[in-house]
Amino acid sequence: MKSICASPRSPVNRTETKIVNCPGCKKPVPWVEASQYRPFCSERCKLIDFGEWATGKNRLAGEPLFSDSEEEPLQ
Repeated sequence: MKSICASPRSPVNRTETKIVNCPGCKKPVPWVEASQYRPFCSERCKLIDFGEWATGKNRLAGEPLFSDSEEEPLQ
């Protein structure tokens, strides 16, 4: 008869901390509550990313919902 308990390799028993790469500088960042700026490694990387979105350097692909000269949605 097979056991229905989780194996030591199952995600249920994992205590490993997930590591993600900072979107700005690509440094490894542990995905834990103590990582104050996650997914960024620092406030600096977070602010640089915010600035790039605010200035339009970063943007989502697709058609704009509003034109720059009108406040009504485009159709």
